[in-house]
Amino acid sequence: MSIRTRIQPTGRESPFHEDEFIVSKTDIHGKMTYVNEVFLRVSKFEESDVLGMPHSMIRHPQMPRGVFKLMWETIQSGREIFAYVVNLCSDGDHYWVFAHVTPTFDARGNITGFHSNRRKPDLKGLAVIEKIYAEMNREEARHNHPRAAAEASLAMLQKMLADKGTTYPEMMFALWEGRV
Repeated sequence: MSIRTRIQPTGRESPFHEDEFIVSKTDIHGKMTYVNEVFLRVSKFEESDVLGMPHSMIRHPQMPRGVFKLMWETIQSGREIFAYVVNLCSDGDHYWVFAHVTPTFDARGNITGFHSNRRKPDLKGLAVIEKIYAEMNREEARHNHPRAAAEASLAMLQKMLADKGTTYPEMMFALWEGRV
């Protein structure tokens, strides 16, 4: 049983300040190799609880699998991604972030890990993304297998973006800048 399945969401938000950055680094398999003090304070984990563990241990159950599929595909291809993410704290509280996730490269251009900087999201953008994520979660609930659920909700997101004539990065920056 994973730590996430034992933690029950409380519906309470774990606060952090607009001028703070939550930082973490992982190896190529997504296991945490570094977390900063803000990460630890906001997530309410001890460093020894998270280092060496999959970053997915803080995925909130209301975070669509399809978004993580998109994020993982993007960073594994060597590109950066920005995304609104809700994370789960050790006590069941949550915190929303605007994440910037980038691959880390060695001198030969090989990906050696990933780096994530997260900050407080724009509240107007957050209201929009919560509705989109709720739709994606409803789509995921229609599927029994996690991989099929992720693929279905990502396809739904991509169709919604195409129907609006925008891309995922364009939508993220519009939300971040409050142009929603």
